[in-house]
Amino acid sequence: MRRGRPPLRPDLADDGNIGVQAEAAAASGGQRNAYGHSVSFREALVVWLKIAALSFGGPAGQIAVMHRILVDEKKWISESRFLHALNYCMLLPGPEAQQLATYIGWLLHRTAGGLVAGTLFVLPGFVSILVLSILYAGFHELTLVQAVFFGIKPAVLAVVVEAVLRIGKRALKNAPMYAIAAAAFVGIYFLGVPFPLIIIGAALAGFLGSRFDPEALVVIKGHEAEGTGDDPVVDSVLADGRPDRTPTLARAVRVSAIWLSLWLAPLILITALLGFDDVFAKIGLFFSKLAVVTFGGAYAVLSYLAQEAVQNYGWLAPGEMLDGLGMAETTPGPLIQVVQFVAFMGAFRDAGGLDPFIAGVLASVLATWVTFVPCFLWIFLGAPYVEQLRDNKALSAALSAITAAVVGVILNLAVWFALHVIFARVEVLHSYGLRLQVPAIETVDGASLVLAIGALVAMLRFHVGMIPVIGVSAALGAAWYMLT
Repeated sequence: MRRGRPPLRPDLADDGNIGVQAEAAAASGGQRNAYGHSVSFREALVVWLKIAALSFGGPAGQIAVMHRILVDEKKWISESRFLHALNYCMLLPGPEAQQLATYIGWLLHRTAGGLVAGTLFVLPGFVSILVLSILYAGFHELTLVQAVFFGIKPAVLAVVVEAVLRIGKRALKNAPMYAIAAAAFVGIYFLGVPFPLIIIGAALAGFLGSRFDPEALVVIKGHEAEGTGDDPVVDSVLADGRPDRTPTLARAVRVSAIWLSLWLAPLILITALLGFDDVFAKIGLFFSKLAVVTFGGAYAVLSYLAQEAVQNYGWLAPGEMLDGLGMAETTPGPLIQVVQFVAFMGAFRDAGGLDPFIAGVLASVLATWVTFVPCFLWIFLGAPYVEQLRDNKALSAALSAITAAVVGVILNLAVWFALHVIFARVEVLHSYGLRLQVPAIETVDGASLVLAIGALVAMLRFHVGMIPVIGVSAALGAAWYMLT
């Protein structure tokens, strides 16, 4: 608080920003409203609609879109607060981009703002993938459909590689961060270390490292890093004493009761009526578990999802997972929306007494519900505590280290995709405690290799957008597939 100025509310302690809310609001071009800043709910709604429409390209592209609009253009949130929120979302299970939108929506307009931002982020992708899943299930055997997806897969590989580079550029600021990313890659690729253990190890490394060198592992900064003179509007709305912002036990119990009921009630009803062996019960329970035990966003969990869906449940054939990922990459919304395709195909092939397409639609809704309802729980429950801890360097170091580890995990996914797109056969060997994935060189697919290299050159050298790259790759791949 500036000297000589009383706090805006005498019952609240000023942390350096609350006492100048009026000035920050005036600097942003308006008067303070009921939310403590000048951004109206209507104005935010328009922006969230724009972000939802532009949310292509998986987490890397979606985070970049939000950063450009919210930080650079609108200046509603500062760089350090954006990174702090992002690193918290990286720590959570589920899609970090959708959770980041929910978090910032909550900062701007509390619970209603978080609901609108998070729901709009999912809705376009849900509709798009539902339509594509219906077309895929009905016409998958057509040669033309197979040809198009043959061309899409190499482009998807290029998108994942580009995501590694983009996220790595943002997260790996120094040698310790590179070391954490490398250790995460070695752990998950060669040693088969479970992803939750990698996250815990990275967080512990960041926490302990901050004790010896506080600055090296703190990529994000606290309040002291905010600009002076024209702070973004959100940075004048810290924990302002309102019931839905202040972290209390009563609030935590209330939020948990509401969102746990919304999440678990459909599962309880389905298992009670249909039994645990029914396909809908399996889908609901599996994707609920996925929402809890998988961390780091879609890129980090796809290998686990593919393994379970293909080998354990038999919902998909091996190549169909990449087809579903191609759908998710080419439609707006979170990449984890691929769960909707997996659920659709699983219920379509095991519909029981229902029409297969109706079963697929119902399974899509169920998988989407149990995947994203927990995301709102994590944000609404934890955000007030995270806001209070923004100046905690040990926590910031732990969150930054987690982000670095996620880069290594996404690199693992890129290598996995490369092997399975470019080679027809890959063997897994175990030697001296290491897990080695060895491709059969004679099974290399020259056309897929050329398409993948072309897509990478277009995106990295000439900065061509993801959608044009996937479109051209699909067309070229389809032409080659049809000719050969």
